[in-house]
Amino acid sequence: MVNPIYGQVRAPFAIQYYLVGILFLIFDLEIAVLYPLAVTLYQVTAYGFWIATTFLVLLTIGFVYEYGKGALKFTDHRSSINRTPIEA
Repeated sequence: MVNPIYGQVRAPFAIQYYLVGILFLIFDLEIAVLYPLAVTLYQVTAYGFWIATTFLVLLTIGFVYEYGKGALKFTDHRSSINRTPIEA
């Protein structure tokens, strides 16, 4: 029986890369939401200002939570994988 990992040439990705990608998408959408506010800044009422402020505060709380949980700390866990030599 052939070991399915025998011919593997790619290194496994850590989950942190995907978390950073998701965070990038979230903050990219933040820019898309706040861009109309920045364009029409002189026409926005106090209600619009407080909605945007609340939106930014919620995103900041989420970012601080992610950072506090250690989701953005990169460590190399690949060295801890036990690899057994493949016998012919």
